[in-house]
Amino acid sequence: MRVLITGWASFLHGEATAGDVLSAQHVAAALTEHGIDHDTAWSPRFAPRALHLDDARPEDYTHLVFVCGPAHGWQVRELHTRFPDCHRVAVGVSVLRSDDPAVTGFHRVLPRDGADTAAVDLAAPVAVPGTVPVVGVALAPDQPEYGERRAHDAVHRALLDWLTRLDCARLELTTRLAIDDWRCCATAEQFGALVDRVDVVVTTRLHGLVFGLSRGRPALAVDPVRGGGKVSAQAAAWGWPAVVRPEDLDDAVLDRWWTWCRSDRARAAAQEHRATRSPLVRAGVEHLLGTGALEHR
Repeated sequence: MRVLITGWASFLHGEATAGDVLSAQHVAAALTEHGIDHDTAWSPRFAPRALHLDDARPEDYTHLVFVCGPAHGWQVRELHTRFPDCHRVAVGVSVLRSDDPAVTGFHRVLPRDGADTAAVDLAAPVAVPGTVPVVGVALAPDQPEYGERRAHDAVHRALLDWLTRLDCARLELTTRLAIDDWRCCATAEQFGALVDRVDVVVTTRLHGLVFGLSRGRPALAVDPVRGGGKVSAQAAAWGWPAVVRPEDLDDAVLDRWWTWCRSDRARAAAQEHRATRSPLVRAGVEHLLGTGALEHR
């Protein structure tokens, strides 16, 4: 007995969702627990180095299991044609039409929903909380005021390529506020609540650094301006060491600061900066009221 696990994450023209992938992993773990030999086929777009559906030989398998997602469409129907001699089972799928050839082609269908049926989805339970760090990513706009010193495009290209390969959950932090766009926060307090929920802030924005440190979150700051701009200056004002300039940017440097930002030492240092107030507020008010005016009030 040898099983091939498939799903929408197996199709070249499908997609790999978190639910699809976790469902396949849960089925694979159950088969392993029972000592049943199996492979999982993945889309080459999602897993270039894994077994791909086009490379899976039908004669190598006795059973085919299709997991998660809707049981419909030409790609599902094609599985029945390509693996005619396999015992085909659909598990945890949505059945839109029971007479659909994509459904009737299976020898057994164990649906999560359809007709009067409802069952807990295969993706449950999800991964253990806290095992993967959450990274808030705040990127600066082009900032033409820096002229030829701008290195934003190259910096963001290198930084995002590095982030894509990092084992972390990435959350885009957009500092722009709006009251008519659900993707944006409407208040600074809402944005701060987002920052509170990440483990590390990776930023090329000055306020990404400021919000991170003032909320007690380690920040890996990358200055997108050659020679150092306001991000480097702000890091110096805070006495924060994890700042990288364009001329020093490479994977090794990012890896080193990432490791430091994930350390107890960095977390303790960030907590020391929590709720730091700028002396510029008082200085500005004193200037408006007259030098030393506040001391006499």
